[in-house]
Amino acid sequence: MRTTAKPIEALPLEQDAIELSLVVPVFNEEESVGPLIARIEQAMAEFTGRWELILVDDGSTDATLTNARQALGRDGLELHIVSLQRNFGQTAAMQAGITEARGHLIATLDGDLQNDPADIPKMVAELDRRELDLLVGWRKNRQDGLFLRKVPSWIANRLIGRMTGVKLHDYGCSLKIYRASVIKQVRLMGEMHRFIPAWVAGVVPSSRIGEMAVTHHARAHGTSKYGISRTFRVILDLLSVMFFMRFKARPGHFFGSLGLALGTLATLILLYLAFDKFVMGDDIGMRPLFLVGIMLFLSSVQLITTGILAEMLARIYFKDDNNLAYVVREIYSTCQKNP
Repeated sequence: MRTTAKPIEALPLEQDAIELSLVVPVFNEEESVGPLIARIEQAMAEFTGRWELILVDDGSTDATLTNARQALGRDGLELHIVSLQRNFGQTAAMQAGITEARGHLIATLDGDLQNDPADIPKMVAELDRRELDLLVGWRKNRQDGLFLRKVPSWIANRLIGRMTGVKLHDYGCSLKIYRASVIKQVRLMGEMHRFIPAWVAGVVPSSRIGEMAVTHHARAHGTSKYGISRTFRVILDLLSVMFFMRFKARPGHFFGSLGLALGTLATLILLYLAFDKFVMGDDIGMRPLFLVGIMLFLSSVQLITTGILAEMLARIYFKDDNNLAYVVREIYSTCQKNP
């Protein structure tokens, strides 16, 4: 049965409560998913609290789902597999897993074996020690190609940090630990998973977001889903993030400010031309400046009107909180407590 996600208050854990949910989106990782589950079991063997593993199959076209289901019913493993109807992308898959998670803490990691599950217990302890709401992994010794992955990520991290104000070394690392009560206040959509710290900073102070150096392995199976083109998408997504962080609840201020600026410029131009015509007696009908003034005035009216419409849509958006960016086909579960 599908679990409805609700904000979880920071209360003392009950005896049977799930302390940690591990969320792993996978897409065409048939060779990695089996070893991944084994590594997670091994890494969590000494974890004293109750934990669950949520695998989100993002519409894989290979044997990923079949191989993952082989672990259902394994002793000591509380496994849930969320199978999406088609490939919706990593962000939607991550949101699906977070929605299903029942733990007081939520950990996310990639399914390609490049993140090391052994870091998770240490990150949980560090999150509690520093009293953080989000702890981000930092792939300090990254095992990727220099020009295809490292350079674009370095550029993206600098841009994101400078423009969002959240200073981290590695925004793109999927290995993160969240407090469920915080991350479930954030709606992930599009390709915004790499901006999660920025979204979280809109819910809690940036002082409650930290990072920790983690292990990073070279990809052992399959091929990377990312390339150099990701840098350009990051720039476009970054502009969207900046808009939502600053103007999500007041988009009319953004469009209205642009409209008023253009309207002021248009007014000055048209007043100058009016003085030229009625006082100086010059012909302004064929002057390019006259056309520029008219176009600026029309653009001003359009932007102000757009701002009003955006304000109306924002109010509708905040009333409707049920739209999801994915469709679940089926959920496979084993509900066993860890010994």
